[in-house]
Amino acid sequence: MPVPFADLQRQYQSIKSEIDGAIAAVIRDNAFIRGPYVDAFEREFAAAAEIRHCVSCANGTDALYLAMAALKVGPGDEVITTAHSWISTSAMVTHAGATVVFCDTDGSTFTIDPKAIEAAITPRTVGIIPVHLYGQPADMDAIMAIARQHKLWVIEDCAQAHLARYKGRMIGTFGSAATYSFYPGKNLGAMGDAGAVVTNDDALAEHMTMLARHGGLVKHQHQIEGINSRLDGMQAAILSAKLPHLAGWTGARQQAARVYDAGLNQIEDVVVPQVAPDRTHVYHLYTIKHPRRDALAAHLNANGVQTAINYPTALPFLAAYRRFGHRPQQYPNASADQGRILSLPMFAEITRQQQDEVIDLVRQF
Repeated sequence: MPVPFADLQRQYQSIKSEIDGAIAAVIRDNAFIRGPYVDAFEREFAAAAEIRHCVSCANGTDALYLAMAALKVGPGDEVITTAHSWISTSAMVTHAGATVVFCDTDGSTFTIDPKAIEAAITPRTVGIIPVHLYGQPADMDAIMAIARQHKLWVIEDCAQAHLARYKGRMIGTFGSAATYSFYPGKNLGAMGDAGAVVTNDDALAEHMTMLARHGGLVKHQHQIEGINSRLDGMQAAILSAKLPHLAGWTGARQQAARVYDAGLNQIEDVVVPQVAPDRTHVYHLYTIKHPRRDALAAHLNANGVQTAINYPTALPFLAAYRRFGHRPQQYPNASADQGRILSLPMFAEITRQQQDEVIDLVRQF
């Protein structure tokens, strides 16, 4: 049977009345920009994220920029982040005016290697952006210890890790701020672009709010120069409708991962996701390693199983960063993983029959 990579239509059909009702309410109330539905979602998501403030914005990329701008990042500063992520993480460092410094991953979890962070710190370093990639938290104890020792801020990139926990504590609550994406395919996804920054710092939250709303908290009262990065009412209402289901969807993803693990673990050349101790993986993506990744992907796709190759080029080797002259030996794990990682279908509604089909096809390869 065909197995889609993600099935957003099936998710919609499962809560159709709630989504349709939310959309109708926004249209009825003409609450398209800011307004009560945005305010409600900010309160609800802050509670779900176990944090004081949620500042909504247009997308997860803007969220990163807002956090760094509020932390006064600027020319001459260096910000450390992972060599393995989506380009938003690094590009917003540049747009904030600083220089991005890449670090290798740890070789098993795909998250930033704390030892590499320590080696990358210079007198110009002002902060660290760990990415909780694919849904697994980075090693936050080690990262926060380094940050405290060197008096650096930390922004957690939680774009793929809604409700993930590190040693029982919600990710996004460790650093000065944390950023989220609600892109449609995320574990909590809107029906368009949407994002947020969360923080426990009252002053930082107010500054980020002003930055996102043309520099003011009240219309026409511009205290600073900001940007236009507002979550619209329609997306906020949709996210509020979906949010109560997120914990259940997360549990379903984790159960699906256990099925994949059991079926794929004994297949030669397949390496299933490695979950570090005391970390709760929420499986935004279920990624395997295989030495013949492209051939395996072609085999699965030819048999109706959609796969994806996320981040086929590690960030340091993109044309956008050619100016730095990065070499593969600087990032051995991220470099090696470029040709080995394959994302398999993973969504809360995936059936056991669909998963068995995927597992059998991998076994046949």
